[in-house]
Amino acid sequence: MENVHLVPEEDDDDLYTGYNDYNPTFDSEDLHNDVGFQQAVRTSHGRRPPMTAKYPGTAIGGRPIGTAYGSRMPVGTAMGRPMTGAVQDGAARPMTAVRAAGYSSSIARGSVFDPLGQSKGPAPPLERQNEDTPEEKIKILEKKVNDLIEESCLAHAHGDLQLSLEKAKEAGRKERALVRQREQTGTADHINLDLTYSVLFNLANQYVSNDMYTEALNTYQVIVKNKMFNNAGRLKVNMANIYFKQKNYTKAIKFYRMALDQISNAHNAMRIKIMQNIGVVFIHMGQYSDAITSFEYIMSENPNIKTGFNLILCYYGIGDRERMKKAFQKLICVPLGIDDEDKYIPANDDPHANMVIEAIKNDKLHQMERDRKALAEKYIMTSAKLIAPAIESSFAAGFDWCVDMVKGSQYVELANDLEINKAITYLRQRDFKQAVETLKMFEKKDSRVKSAAATNLSFLYFLEKDYDQADRYAELAMSADRYNPAALINKGNTVFVKEDYEKAAEFYKEALRNDSSCTEALYNLGLTYKRLGRLEEALDCFLKLHAILRNSAQVMYQVANLYEMLEDPHQAIEWLMQLTSVTPTDAQVLAKLGDLYDNEGDKSQAFQYYYESYRYFPSNISVIEWLGAYYIDTQFCEKAIQYFERATLIQPTQVKWQLMVASCYRRSGNYQKALETYKDIHRKFPENVECLRFLVRLCTDMGLKEVQDYATKLKKVEKMKEIREQRVRSGRESSARGRREGSAGSGSSSSPINTPPLRASDSGQSSHGTSAKGERLSVKLKALPGSNEPYEASTQQEIDASYVDPLGPQMQRPKTAARKRTEEDEFADEELGDDLLPE
Repeated sequence: MENVHLVPEEDDDDLYTGYNDYNPTFDSEDLHNDVGFQQAVRTSHGRRPPMTAKYPGTAIGGRPIGTAYGSRMPVGTAMGRPMTGAVQDGAARPMTAVRAAGYSSSIARGSVFDPLGQSKGPAPPLERQNEDTPEEKIKILEKKVNDLIEESCLAHAHGDLQLSLEKAKEAGRKERALVRQREQTGTADHINLDLTYSVLFNLANQYVSNDMYTEALNTYQVIVKNKMFNNAGRLKVNMANIYFKQKNYTKAIKFYRMALDQISNAHNAMRIKIMQNIGVVFIHMGQYSDAITSFEYIMSENPNIKTGFNLILCYYGIGDRERMKKAFQKLICVPLGIDDEDKYIPANDDPHANMVIEAIKNDKLHQMERDRKALAEKYIMTSAKLIAPAIESSFAAGFDWCVDMVKGSQYVELANDLEINKAITYLRQRDFKQAVETLKMFEKKDSRVKSAAATNLSFLYFLEKDYDQADRYAELAMSADRYNPAALINKGNTVFVKEDYEKAAEFYKEALRNDSSCTEALYNLGLTYKRLGRLEEALDCFLKLHAILRNSAQVMYQVANLYEMLEDPHQAIEWLMQLTSVTPTDAQVLAKLGDLYDNEGDKSQAFQYYYESYRYFPSNISVIEWLGAYYIDTQFCEKAIQYFERATLIQPTQVKWQLMVASCYRRSGNYQKALETYKDIHRKFPENVECLRFLVRLCTDMGLKEVQDYATKLKKVEKMKEIREQRVRSGRESSARGRREGSAGSGSSSSPINTPPLRASDSGQSSHGTSAKGERLSVKLKALPGSNEPYEASTQQEIDASYVDPLGPQMQRPKTAARKRTEEDEFADEELGDDLLPE
């Protein structure tokens, strides 16, 4: 203390004033007499490890503790424990004279360890923001605008174009309200230009999607004219696309070029795409030279498959052979930028590497590579087929040049496909011999090409009805590739025509096992089951086929026909109604519907469909016959006349239609017209008995003098008829007697029996047919078809014509196919639809 410098007392502003004042709190000499302190020592610090220093014998002892307030009392800390200063019973005392500010190693009595302050309970709730402030209202409105833009985009992605447009319009309205609100609050400098751009751009896109091109152009103009939007000039490409859709090609080119001027050379890919669009527009305008300029620039800067193909089209348009060849060579040299297929083949037994290859074999990247390669092959094949007839004197020489070029490129596997397309071109030119010779060249090639060529050869021979050769090449195709469904179908077809239906069904089933989507095999299998009488299985096949080919008219017809064969006319009518929705003008389908309704007894519906069928195809005799009989049955003979006159024009050699016309005149009371018609018939068919009888009867009723002449002619004709009938009967009896004598003397020879030949007049007369005296005039109506041939009449149903004639004509209705092809023709055409390789 002697060395401490004390500040004079008169200095009141001294910072160290009171530094040497004594604080009795730190007096530790009389702590052993402090009861509170000793109690704290025993309960807390008494169990601490002993220290080396001992309280007895120290310099501090015996002095009572004095406080600043002049009283003696136990001293405690702020945490509820006494100050540590001494120990009891010789225990060691820690050195804790002064502790750092804000830190205490002691814990208050009764407290727990809680460093995170969790015992204080949950934090008080956040203060609620005041949404009435202008800034908060602006933020909420901005969020609503962004949500509406997102909803519009999602609706467009889901195909709901109308909803996406409505959301875009609502976003535009709210964005304008947001701008007005900022202007009112004086924060116009903080307008979100990105939000405005997004709203307008989305609205323009939705207008385009809804084909509202004028509104879209106006919206794009708003964006382009606003100088505050960065790179807005690029949207002129979108405007040019709209003009292209509107076929306003001049403006489209103008806006494409304006967009090209505003895009720097750093964005070369975009510039190339715009120039490609310009070339396409020139093609639509017929300006091939300008299009060639654009495409040649692209092929020199950044060649691609699509531009190369368009360049070939332009050269073909101007007829430049040499440049077509050069463009084709450039096309097959365009790099695709894809990996080799060998990359995806496991090369060793490393399970980890094989697992990686298996994972990337069918990923999105590999699928994109396959699609790009398939597109390139398609363009090359199309280009070769297009220019082959033009670059050389003959298309064969042109194809050979293309094949040679392809063999020296990365598309060497396309050479064989080009050869097969050469054969198909021969087929289109009706040069079957050259087609067959071209396809036969593949018999010694690899299995895939050999199988394809043999399949086509089998198809050709099948069409030519050379079933043995068709069977031979079908076997060859199967031996080259047993999993070729087309080869199996052709083999099944050759077995089908030999009526070995069970074996044919096995081949069709095998084709379906190899390719479950082979519709031809499923169709043929249904026809096979139908021939075998397994109608339920056939129906199952055609119903499965209908699930694949929803709008196939032939499949619908087969289902309807099977329901009819299963005696379920209601289902047959329902399927034919579906068929009319696909082919509403098919007269045969409408006639079939009329036939089914007629069999059900619904004459009004039957008349409606028969009439519609007649309207679309007025030359169907069966439909004309039904309509005429319907009007006769309903006592409207005048209306029936026009239908029978139509039948007379179609079949002028059939006397029955002219007799029906005369009969309708007579029933309607127009006897003079009926007499003239009968006279005209008699001039054309002088030996017709029915016509003469009607003439005799009419002349008698009308009191005409010609009655005697017609009666004489009638007697002569009847006498000639009796003579013919006697000759026919005698001939039949002689034939029967000869057969009996031949069977009696089976071992001996017998002389032939001469029978009088049947004259042409006899056969002609019998073709007209007669009926017994007093029989009613009747016409035959079309009934349900047979089980094997669609739309063909098998039975006949009569409608009474309501009057009695002495000898009325019996109308024998010819069998008419209601379809334009028989079932066998359909078989040859439909089930071989994909045997030729796709072009």
